[in-house]
Amino acid sequence: MTASESKGRRSVEFGSGAVTGAIGDSITVIPLVVALALLTDVSLPHALVAFGAFQVVWGVRYGLPVSVEPMKALAALAIAGALTYAELALAGVILGVVLLAIGLSGTLAYVERWIGEPVIRGVQFAVGLVLLETGIELAVDDPLVALVGVAVAAALALAGHGKASALAVALLGVATALVVAGVPTPRLPGAPPTPAFGTALTRATFDGVVAQLAMTIGNAALATSLLFSDLLDAEVNPDELSTSMGITNLIAVPLGGIPMCHGCDGVAGKYAFGARTGGANVVLGAGYLAAALFATPALIAAFPLAMLGALLAIVAVSLARNVTDSGNRALSVGIGLLAIATNLGVAFLVGIAVHLAWERIGDGHRMLD
Repeated sequence: MTASESKGRRSVEFGSGAVTGAIGDSITVIPLVVALALLTDVSLPHALVAFGAFQVVWGVRYGLPVSVEPMKALAALAIAGALTYAELALAGVILGVVLLAIGLSGTLAYVERWIGEPVIRGVQFAVGLVLLETGIELAVDDPLVALVGVAVAAALALAGHGKASALAVALLGVATALVVAGVPTPRLPGAPPTPAFGTALTRATFDGVVAQLAMTIGNAALATSLLFSDLLDAEVNPDELSTSMGITNLIAVPLGGIPMCHGCDGVAGKYAFGARTGGANVVLGAGYLAAALFATPALIAAFPLAMLGALLAIVAVSLARNVTDSGNRALSVGIGLLAIATNLGVAFLVGIAVHLAWERIGDGHRMLD
C-alpha cells in the first residue's frame, strides 16, 4: 500500500458514533436482504453471516466506515424474478473475478471512461423502476398493510428522518413477524446452500453482470473513494476498493452470501449517523452475526409481503431519484424505460453506445467551434 492510499486511515474507535453510525449502513442492507430471503432461495442466516464478517474485515482493514451492501442491480433482478438464485450467485462470482482483475491491474478509471455517468444514473433509475414494479405487485395483495408501511415512512420523512424510513418499515415487518411466529430459539445457520452453477450460464446472468458493473464502478468504487476524501480526508484508491470487492464476492458467495459491494450511499449513511471510523463496521458486523442466529424459516415466512411491497417501493424511489443528478437526463431516463421494455443488460449496452456517440458528436462540435 502506498502512502497516498493510506492517508487518513485511522484506528478503530468505539464511541457513541460507532453505535449510531452502524444504523446508516443497515438502511441500505436490511430491506434488500429481507426481500431476497422472502422472494428467492437466498438463505437469510448465511447472508447475514457474510455481511457481518465482511463489515468487520473491511472496517478493521481500512479503519474507516466503509460500506458493505448488496449489489443493487443483481438484487433487484432476483427480487423481480428475472434471476434465479443460481444465476444471482454465478453473477456475483463472475463480478468477483472481474473486479479483482480490474483492481489489481489498476484499470478502473479506463473502464469508467467507457461507461459514463449518465449510463450509471440510467442503470440506477432502471433498478428503481424494477423494484417499484415488484413492490406494487406485492402491495396490492393487501393494500391496508402496505398503507401502514407507507404511513410509517411518510411520518418519518415529515419528521426529518426520511433516510431511515425504509429501515423503520423493515423493522416493523420484523416486529409483526415476531408477534405471529414468536421469538425463535437461536440456532447456527448450518451448511450453506449450494447453487446449481451449471444451470446458471444464461443470458440473464450476463445481463445482470454487465448492468451491475456500471453501478459498482460508479457508485461502489469511484464515488466511494471521492466520498472518503470529501467527508473524512482519507485517500482510498478506487482500484483498492475494486480489489476488496472482488475478494469479498469470491469468498462470500460460495459460502451462501449474496453479491456485495462498497456503496457510497452506505458510507454517506454511516457518516450522517455519526460514524467516523471502522468501529461502526465492527458494531454492525456483530449485530448481523447475532441476528443470523434468530433468522429462522418460520420467522421469515411470517413477514407480511404487502409491507415488503411498501418497503421495496421506498427503496425504489430512493434509487430512481438519482436520475435527477444525471448530466444527460434524457439518456438516463431512456435507459430506465428501455430496461423495463426489454431487460437491464440490453438497456445498459444500448446506453453505452448512445453515450459514446453523443460524446463524439459533442467533441466534433467543440472542434468546429
